[in-house]
Amino acid sequence: MKSTQQLSAICTLLVFSAAAPAFAQYKPRPVNDPATGESYHIEASAGLWFPNADMTVTSAGTGALSGLNGSTIGAQTDLGMPDSKTLPVLTLTLRPAKNHKFRLNFVPIQFEGTATITRNLDFNGQRYRLGLPVTSTLDWTSARFGYEYDFLSKPSWFAGFILEAKYTDVSVNLATPGPPAITEFDRARAPIPALGFIGRYYVVPNVAISGEFTAFKLPNVQDRYSGHYFDYDFYGTFNVIEYFGLQAGYRRLDFGYLAKEDSGSFVMKGIYLAAVVRY
Repeated sequence: MKSTQQLSAICTLLVFSAAAPAFAQYKPRPVNDPATGESYHIEASAGLWFPNADMTVTSAGTGALSGLNGSTIGAQTDLGMPDSKTLPVLTLTLRPAKNHKFRLNFVPIQFEGTATITRNLDFNGQRYRLGLPVTSTLDWTSARFGYEYDFLSKPSWFAGFILEAKYTDVSVNLATPGPPAITEFDRARAPIPALGFIGRYYVVPNVAISGEFTAFKLPNVQDRYSGHYFDYDFYGTFNVIEYFGLQAGYRRLDFGYLAKEDSGSFVMKGIYLAAVVRY
């Protein structure tokens, strides 16, 4: 709730800071003249994301240790990882034609933790016992490669659909000096298809409010395989000039999987700030 209130305050500030000069200088625009910031072939943005995190992982034994169930381990509650982080975000959009866009988004996510184990934890067939110190890392590479088609396009707004491939690579490593010393890791990676929608509306010629949502869901198969990936992004853009703008937004990533006896749940949500350049 706090992040949503912060985003609302930022978006309101963007609108009011831009609206006064925009209206003061406003001149009637030609009917087919696009809004400020919509005439480009290449758009790139770089920013910082400030998400809160809620992550759990379960890893059963493999090979000679098959059949040993894993504990559901909380990254924050069991491993001492922080519940928030500042992360870089990079986005690139290629627009060969008015209604067609090719999109790339990349977020490297890494968490580290140090804790004293408060209960026995079974991970990848090994037991990490109560009272032992444990160090851990979680690496999550989140990349999106997509195509956007704006099936409705007007000078001050548009709506479109998105077809994406989300590449997800998550690895978790746990180590304790013991005795006995134990180091184990688990990894899940896959390209995930997703479908979604995007919409944008210019409240004044140089201030836009945008929202997009993409999703994938694999139904439960014999209680052994399932998965989902939901990505929400809501943001405001203040275009200072045609080729440069500032953004403030709120994004939520929700990824989960079940693969035999292994499972994971990874949720990241929070506000972000970015600068946008266009050509």
